[in-house]
Amino acid sequence: MSVAYDYERDFSQTPIVRDELLLIDGARVRSLSGKAFKSLNPATEQVIATIAEGNEADVDRAVAAARRAFEGPWRTMRAAERGHILLKWAELLKQHADEIAALESLDAGKPISAVLRQDFPAAIDTLTYYAGWADKISGDVVSTRDDALTYTVREPVGVVAAIVPWNFPLMIGMWKLAPALACGCTVVMKPAELTSLSALRIGELALEAGLPKGVLNIVTGPGRVVGDALVNHPDVDKVTFTGSPGVGRGIMKGAAGNFKRVSLELGGKSANVIFDDANLEAAAKAAAAGIFFNAGQVCSAGSRVLVQENAYDEVVERLVARAEALRIGDPADRATALGPVISEKQMRSILDYVEIGKNEGAQLATGGARVGDRGYFISPAVFANVAHVMRISQEEIFGPVVSVIKFKDEADALRIANGTAYSLAAGVWSADMGRVQRFARKARAGTVWINTYGYTDVRLPWGGERDSGLGREHGTAALDNFTEPKAVWMNLNV
Repeated sequence: MSVAYDYERDFSQTPIVRDELLLIDGARVRSLSGKAFKSLNPATEQVIATIAEGNEADVDRAVAAARRAFEGPWRTMRAAERGHILLKWAELLKQHADEIAALESLDAGKPISAVLRQDFPAAIDTLTYYAGWADKISGDVVSTRDDALTYTVREPVGVVAAIVPWNFPLMIGMWKLAPALACGCTVVMKPAELTSLSALRIGELALEAGLPKGVLNIVTGPGRVVGDALVNHPDVDKVTFTGSPGVGRGIMKGAAGNFKRVSLELGGKSANVIFDDANLEAAAKAAAAGIFFNAGQVCSAGSRVLVQENAYDEVVERLVARAEALRIGDPADRATALGPVISEKQMRSILDYVEIGKNEGAQLATGGARVGDRGYFISPAVFANVAHVMRISQEEIFGPVVSVIKFKDEADALRIANGTAYSLAAGVWSADMGRVQRFARKARAGTVWINTYGYTDVRLPWGGERDSGLGREHGTAALDNFTEPKAVWMNLNV
């Protein structure tokens, strides 16, 4: 294991971010309660910011501001002008790329190289893509009868509550903000309590870009307070959420109060299936990246690697070698491949799952231990001889832990791949093009990768079913999330 972290380093020089305030109605304001919470650097466990802790009263004023902006300047603005403001926002984000990436790395423990290579470019791509859609969202003329002109228009849903997770705060935050704003909605955004810094900074830059006050509001604080208040608020029209299935179920119940529209991107236990005729070197390399990227804290992580019997031992060996070669260390070091997990609570949960796997009889081939005594670092774990029914095969661990499961043939692989409550993504590796197409058609997954793994693009729909959620983000599907169709019928015989 290559451990690059300097545990003797003096972290007293860790950057301290100024006190962070809520963003409501175009101004940075303190919470009405005066309370605040501390944000920790997961690599050092040191405080990096003190953040205003919002409550129900703060949500009320944020929603009221969003409603005023929706009924006023934002909804009535020319769609092309909305698009221009979003493009200007994207340019400002690019100008502050190093600052925003550093905040994201510091706050979430993400390797800076990954933020600059993936998270930040994906956020910019999303914003510019939907900025281009702003003046192209239209209805249709529908021929119904000779004595009427009948057509449809698409109108913005209204006030949107965007609840963002901690694993990709910048990127997933923009997945929600960009289409909602392009469609003419206004937003109250709740970043994860653990990772609020990048959201607050990009909110400031949105105002600088010309976003009218109240169009984007950001209320930080605990989900059980701020999130619940948004979900239950009678003047919120739509909730978009990424997170756990348990919280997703609670959101659906809360949204019933005023029949809010809801879209949910929830958990995953994705199968990455490797047949024995695949390019095993390429498959193992992608499988390692598919589970160890972002320390395994990815909804679509390939946490179950299914391998055909004849190739099983070789793939396990290759995964172990790749796990042990990963450079663990300071997220600010561009050579770091694996940073810490987000919190002590998450670290303990992952380590508990490692013990569960061992107790269930799986073979821990490598890793699965805390690295060092400061920061939430875990060595990447590879479990071999995993049975499909084991908890480590069925439950989302959300950490750098992979279960390698043996299968016999195509039917067996499909049975195991579809044998969980999740349906977000899957991968399949084979030289047989008929086989991979059959698998893609029969796999219960919103995305299927063939001879690759893990790629996303804002132009393609993203989401799942069952415990993986409800609805789709990205592409034109996101436009449906934030607009309502209206039919117009004009009598031509007046």
